Amino acid sequence: MVNDKIQFLIGFVLGLIACGVGALSFLYFFSDVDLAQAIPFLKSQKSIGKVLAIGCVLNLLLFFGLLKFKKEFIAKGVILSVIVLAILSIFL
Repeated sequence: MVNDKIQFLIGFVLGLIACGVGALSFLYFFSDVDLAQAIPFLKSQKSIGKVLAIGCVLNLLLFFGLLKFKKEFIAKGVILSVIVLAILSIFL
């Protein structure tokens, strides 16, 4: 039981990290924004939620990869991170 909760938490953290890596990769490869000043720029343009949504594409790959390796509880944590990030992007 405790092991399942830890796996769920690992999946949640992995989902957040994957989204962050995806968002930073998008900004690095497809925009002219300096990464050090990305947050203030995105805040002024009101597009933080959009960049987070693009960053969540990596969570899709992570989710299906985890299902392939029979790591269902970690995959559920990834889904929870997507839900939390979707709600967060509404308010940003």
